[in-house]
Amino acid sequence: MEDMDCIGVLGTIINEVILVCNSVLYFSTIPIAERFFTSSTSLTLKHAAWYPCETLEPHIVLLTSDNTIRFYSLKVPQTPIKVIALSDTEEETLTIKKGRAYTASLGETAVAFDFGPLVPVPKNILGQRGSEEVLAYPLYILYENGETFLTYISLLQSTGNLGKLLGPLPMHPAAEDNYGYDACAVLCLPCVPNILVIATESGMLYHCVVLDGEEDDEQSEKSWDPRSDLIPSLYVFECVELELALKLASGDEEEPLESDFSCPIKLHRDPKCPSRYHCTHEAGVHSVGLTWISKLHKFLGSGEWRDYEEDKDSLQELGAEQKCFVEHILCTKPLPCRQPAPIRGFWIVSDILGPTMICITNTYECITRPLLSTVHPASPPLLCTREDKDVAISPLRILAESQHSFEKHIQSILQRSSANPLLLKSADKDTAPPPEECLQLLSRATQVFREEYILKQDLAKEEIQQRVKLLWGQKKKQLEDLNYCREERKSLREMAERLADKYEEAKEKQEDIMNRMKKVLRSFHSQLPVLSDSEKDMRKELQTIHDQLQHLSNAIRQVRDRIISLTLNDSADRLQSFQ
Repeated sequence: MEDMDCIGVLGTIINEVILVCNSVLYFSTIPIAERFFTSSTSLTLKHAAWYPCETLEPHIVLLTSDNTIRFYSLKVPQTPIKVIALSDTEEETLTIKKGRAYTASLGETAVAFDFGPLVPVPKNILGQRGSEEVLAYPLYILYENGETFLTYISLLQSTGNLGKLLGPLPMHPAAEDNYGYDACAVLCLPCVPNILVIATESGMLYHCVVLDGEEDDEQSEKSWDPRSDLIPSLYVFECVELELALKLASGDEEEPLESDFSCPIKLHRDPKCPSRYHCTHEAGVHSVGLTWISKLHKFLGSGEWRDYEEDKDSLQELGAEQKCFVEHILCTKPLPCRQPAPIRGFWIVSDILGPTMICITNTYECITRPLLSTVHPASPPLLCTREDKDVAISPLRILAESQHSFEKHIQSILQRSSANPLLLKSADKDTAPPPEECLQLLSRATQVFREEYILKQDLAKEEIQQRVKLLWGQKKKQLEDLNYCREERKSLREMAERLADKYEEAKEKQEDIMNRMKKVLRSFHSQLPVLSDSEKDMRKELQTIHDQLQHLSNAIRQVRDRIISLTLNDSADRLQSFQ
């Protein structure tokens, strides 16, 4: 932390690139709290970070050794716009040598902090019933003794108890040592619910899920009491131990040599993958990928997680089902005789082949390394896709799923628990390491290659060979079945042709028989002595037609006679008139 101490004494400097010309960078510097750090030489800077709000002017947040968090604006860099005291003033005045307080000697001082994503502040914390929703950033503050405190920060609003310190947050399952007394860094991953990563100087990483507290019925009836705040709890979902210094192989190559090396760890978010973060320290760089976040979200989305006593076993089973990926990327202290070489700069950029790490070493050497791609979250489904549970699964889909599971099986076999990181050369070329340590380092690298690479590749090779043998047998059986099906198809086609000819002959014979049957029935009906109902009806109809014809003929005769009589009368009248 020497560089942080220097920054604390001289003041924090914010750099902005304003011009790039002929491979020369020009910067403008803004000193932050320069007068404050100059007048208070005993104070040191513990941690600095940007305020996450993008709509406001840039603000920087500083945590100093007097257990105070100050917010500075770049427009007014010498006067803090907000101050949060993390301890009592009277207690901090009881200082001992070098400006340290009694609380610092007991590890009760803040060492790091981090902001979570913007969330609505609970009503019970605001102390207001029925008020409007207030959005703020949760600020998680880590103390050296492992305790974590919480406060909600909003530079736009200051209502109720916004900004009040809550905690320490209870941790489940509880531990006697509170998961270590050498905490040094905290990181809040940008997901809901929040996942905190707490790092210790011994190389332990604790992945904690922030679970909201519940309000009892009795407490809801009472008026708001600041001393009975409902604070979230931290569930320690997973513990990971980093290999800060390489564990060299012993002389008999049975047990690795234990190393008591410890150093502060810095945690960095991955801007390209929210489920991954990176650790930099004096001995190198580690990359950690959390592949269980999607499963955790499904579990928490079921709504059964709020009762911790009932669901702790399910959470433990979920945590043991799939562990995180830890990749040792860079090692700057491969041998015990080597001096620590802290990492000066670290960033992640996206490349054509995937995300790439850019690292600046203690000797100001730039190193690039590709990162794991298996921790990327799955792509979200399209809006036009929907799940249909009623559709039956086809055999081809079952086969594809089985092949996919085989790929996962091979990946699980090839998954490495340790790796050989990139070893950084020593800056001092004159001093050569002892041959014994070089041999131990070589033995360790050989053992890792043999156990984590060659043996696992041999196991994967055997599995693939067995799979290929099984697939060849299945292919041979399928070819035999295919030939049998072809023969059956040929015989069925010939049989179908014969049946078609028989069908045509049977159809012609059936028509012949039908015509003969009609003739027989017709002749049979014609020879019956008793008329049928249809014949009786037809006879009645014919009789009716005959009567109607007679009536029509009589009417026609009368009309004819009438016309003749009229004609004769008319002729007689004309003769008389003529005479």
